[in-house]
Amino acid sequence: MGVLGEAWSWLTTGANWSGDGGVWHRLQEHVYVSGLSLALACAIALPVALWLGHIGKGGSLAINISNVGRAVPVFAVLALFMVSPLRNAGSVPTVIALVLFAVPPLLTNAYVGMRAVDRAVVEAARGMGMSGRQVFVRVELPLAYPLIMTGLRSASVQVVATATIAAMVGQGGLGRVITAGFNTYNTAQVVAGALLVALLALLVEGALVAIDRIVDPAPSIAGAGPAPDRTAASAGPAPARETA
Repeated sequence: MGVLGEAWSWLTTGANWSGDGGVWHRLQEHVYVSGLSLALACAIALPVALWLGHIGKGGSLAINISNVGRAVPVFAVLALFMVSPLRNAGSVPTVIALVLFAVPPLLTNAYVGMRAVDRAVVEAARGMGMSGRQVFVRVELPLAYPLIMTGLRSASVQVVATATIAAMVGQGGLGRVITAGFNTYNTAQVVAGALLVALLALLVEGALVAIDRIVDPAPSIAGAGPAPDRTAASAGPAPARETA
């Protein structure tokens, strides 16, 4: 039996799913930390990015400041927190590190999406008598939606995958399954844990794609002008093409 077969055998063993160290418990920890981190990152990044994109000022500075969180490795941030008073604060260190990691793609894509809206469409909306708020809600936000969702999907998958590192400093999540396998030289458990993380990331990506198709406002604004391409913004102010 190969490694994959042994990993499958480990995954189909009921005892590995129960208890405080079982897969179900670790999965709940992983989803909780990832979801909370992503929610906080959205609450911080999206309002700032959308407002700056609407007024057309300060975007480059905000993006460069937010990218500081991307420049510092998540593991390094967690290690620093583990020697601070926050080491006894449960999942707080992990959440802070993941928020710093998730803010840049959210902020960059949302800002670039707002600035990519055709200015002729915006001016036409103003000429029709729309207020600034109406232009923002009914024109700019729907047209920027594709890039905003691209940033959300990218940040979500990155957070789910990166949350695994928290186990290396004693935090919870599916990473504990992997580190426990390393500690006992159980290769099958290591592979099984990696597969679980990969599967969770794929499920999150698939769920967001489904939500995107359901709530996409593009059909209702088809006559308002061309929507921007679904381009993944890079870490800097200029957007980069999303690869398949």
